[in-house]
Amino acid sequence: MTDNNETLQSRFEECANNIKQTDKTIPDNDLLELYSYYKQATCGDCDTKKPSQLNFKAYKKWDAWDSLIGMEKDEAMELYIELADQYLS
Repeated sequence: MTDNNETLQSRFEECANNIKQTDKTIPDNDLLELYSYYKQATCGDCDTKKPSQLNFKAYKKWDAWDSLIGMEKDEAMELYIELADQYLS
């Protein structure tokens, strides 16, 4: 990794840890977006079976992650950081 990628990775990990500990209320839509960026950045393209629509929460999470297929890891990390910063500042 180059220094730039190491810095991005460090900042991403820092934001991910801090967002878990924030007392601020994060709207459900933003939580879903954070989740999808996190999964894309850490796991890559969605490769799990689509859950039943009866399991609403799992279905929404899967759908959000699946919508990012093809997004590069660095872009997902940058978007995660940008959104997380709104709740961490």
